[in-house]
Amino acid sequence: MKKIHILHLYPNEMNIYGDRGNLLALKFRLQQHGIEPVIHFHHAKQALPQKIDIVLGGGGQDSAQSDIQNDVLRVGNKLHRLAEAGVPMLMICGMYQLFCHRFVTQDNQEIKGIGIFNAETIASNMRMVGNLKVSSEFGILYGFENHSGRTFLAKDQSALGKVLRGNGNNGRDKTEGARTNNVFGAYLHGPMLPNNPNFADTLIALAAKNVFGEFKPTKLDDQLAELARAGASKRAY
Repeated sequence: MKKIHILHLYPNEMNIYGDRGNLLALKFRLQQHGIEPVIHFHHAKQALPQKIDIVLGGGGQDSAQSDIQNDVLRVGNKLHRLAEAGVPMLMICGMYQLFCHRFVTQDNQEIKGIGIFNAETIASNMRMVGNLKVSSEFGILYGFENHSGRTFLAKDQSALGKVLRGNGNNGRDKTEGARTNNVFGAYLHGPMLPNNPNFADTLIALAAKNVFGEFKPTKLDDQLAELARAGASKRAY
């Protein structure tokens, strides 16, 4: 059976909002598409695995981001090389911020990031919590945002999408998330991929084409996901 290697970054520290569900969704969908998922967990001070086809990261508290900051910087060059090679990655909330240049906390602590996204995050006094609806090239994306940091993209940095409901990156410019090559950042919890199966298959297709040269999907039964999405479409913020 064909294999896809998934790397999950800091699963203990960066999983405060259940973003590990993204890993479970990818595992299930890979299996349904006839591909064996091989899962690697990266913890601080460990070496990254030799084979990496998809990278995932989740949300965490400011203190957790501070705790793993040095290790993120340590493996940053390898993550940059993977990004340049077109490896698909999905970074949610806290890991999204660590893939930017920096995060300045409310007590003015600077947590340095690796700069895959040309952006920075500044803490605010207002917490942005609620249902998020985003228009993107991958269709409408649904999720739940819960963050006080405001992320500002540089002019040359592409967003993941445009906010239709909610705050997104900063509550001001209607952008949500970021994209560099096949690396995606977002504030979409929920977790994101079970709510947006088409986007999950996008990550799988990108990885499969990198590894095997093609992707032949199996038609999956997404009735439950579509019911959840229909409910999400009707929710107020």
